[in-house]
Amino acid sequence: MRAHGLVKVLFFGSLAAVAAAWWFKDQPPPPERLQVDALDPPVQKAVRKPPFEASVNGATYRIQPRYSYDLNAVVVSLHHSDSWWDQAHKEWGDYINVMDLCVGWGEGVRSGAYRRMSFSNSQWECHISFNSVQAAEAFRVNEFSNNHIVTDDPAVARALKGVHVGDQIRLQGYLIDYATLKDGQVVGSRVSSDNRDDTGPGACEVLYIDSLDKITSANRNWRIAFYAALAGVLLSVIFWFTLPMEL
Repeated sequence: MRAHGLVKVLFFGSLAAVAAAWWFKDQPPPPERLQVDALDPPVQKAVRKPPFEASVNGATYRIQPRYSYDLNAVVVSLHHSDSWWDQAHKEWGDYINVMDLCVGWGEGVRSGAYRRMSFSNSQWECHISFNSVQAAEAFRVNEFSNNHIVTDDPAVARALKGVHVGDQIRLQGYLIDYATLKDGQVVGSRVSSDNRDDTGPGACEVLYIDSLDKITSANRNWRIAFYAALAGVLLSVIFWFTLPMEL
């Protein structure tokens, strides 16, 4: 096979691999790949702590812890607040809310029903749809939550970049309310939900995290394959333009 033919095979093969890996890299894992015994409802306890101030990217925030919070769950969708298309956080000067994590636990995960649901995140919310009537019947609103993850610790923020859909994680910290300050005045505020049974736009937990542990990591090979296939596409394009023209 001539060089141009080989490059075409590399290009179209890599393109097909990109599509397949893109699809599989964010698929929720089957329950047997998780530590399902740990997937109990979050542990929440009221605390009496004074508010404190934190700064991120030159912006100042006043944080009021309300409950200690221990969450062991599977990530079903996520959103990074510094994504190029996220304008809301930039306009609000909200740099302390580094990402949203939509997670699930309990029987909806243990039974595998969550694999017949579809999840996606907008700038503020997690959206759920169902792929079957059985999945809709198995859904329990108090087994899923969208969490606005807040941290002023750069190391924690970097660790969050390593969290992917399908990972089982444990987060420990506090449910909080927080306000954005400018010249000592409140210019914006966020209030955390304090139960898992509420729904609607204001039903998200606002979680200031002290620690993050990744218990299981799903789809790692598919993520590696995705980036390897992207490299294959790029290399094939480079090779194509460096080959002599066919006559």
